[in-house]
Amino acid sequence: MSQVVLLKKANEISEMKTYYSRHLNDKQPPGSIFAAKVPGCSITAYKSGKVLFQGGGSEAEAKKWGNTAGSAQPSKKKSPAAANLPENISSLSVIGSDEVGTGDYFGPITVVAAYVKKEQIPLLKELGVKDSKNLGDEKIIEIAKQIKDIVPHSLLTLHNEKYNKLQQSGMSQGKIKALLHNQAIGHVLGKIAPEKPEAILIDQFAKEEIYYNYLKNQQTIQRERVFFSTKAEGIHLAVASASILARYAFVRHFENLSKQAGFTLTKGAGSKVDEAAARLIKEKGREALPAFVKLHFANTEKAMKLYSRKYK
Repeated sequence: MSQVVLLKKANEISEMKTYYSRHLNDKQPPGSIFAAKVPGCSITAYKSGKVLFQGGGSEAEAKKWGNTAGSAQPSKKKSPAAANLPENISSLSVIGSDEVGTGDYFGPITVVAAYVKKEQIPLLKELGVKDSKNLGDEKIIEIAKQIKDIVPHSLLTLHNEKYNKLQQSGMSQGKIKALLHNQAIGHVLGKIAPEKPEAILIDQFAKEEIYYNYLKNQQTIQRERVFFSTKAEGIHLAVASASILARYAFVRHFENLSKQAGFTLTKGAGSKVDEAAARLIKEKGREALPAFVKLHFANTEKAMKLYSRKYK
């Protein structure tokens, strides 16, 4: 889809809104000042000063207002991680999947698959969607609340008690993640049917052949148009959206765990986490650990030693 972005001051946007007053849409995207539709072109003006023109007549319509900031088409420059991907994947309609919490001692694993249509890409950029690792939790919560109702997605949460049982049964974390990704993608495909994505992009945590080996006993395995890449959040906003929604869910569950613990728990798996776990053992007893932590992490042994030194 042809699209052009202009940068405008507040008074100019006000003038544009008046000009398009007969063509205004009742529904406006989050963060916008107005949205309008004229033959061959949709116009959306945002509080940031950007005005987005989309459609076959976008260039002609934008020329009425001048000062073109440049095409909003995604860059076709490929990163090394994207070498095996379709050249134009960043501008396709894609289901992306990502997970959060696998490296955290406290808290669950959250996996999200999200479907971003190509027409939504400019809006998601405007809302600030990007790799969640480059965003603080407050910003993630703000963005997630804006996109959770406009991006079809599936959230799967694996709480600690079930995670520990699976891990103790001999299932690796890699297999657990593969099962969750495959299931979440299947859910989204069901939600958008009969529409189909142009690609499915998984933030890679295992080689492709290993990923599918993990799934070999599953009744339904998503294989059609599936691609894998590390740092996939920077390749398509579908993965970035999935990452943000997964982080948002993780943060909410983490806050609930802190309430249950009676004090603020620590994210990650560093020495501060050992101290928090030792305190949890003191407050709740070792039998409470399976509901709060991933028991096989080295933090468990460290926390027990710290507990013995500090509290006994």
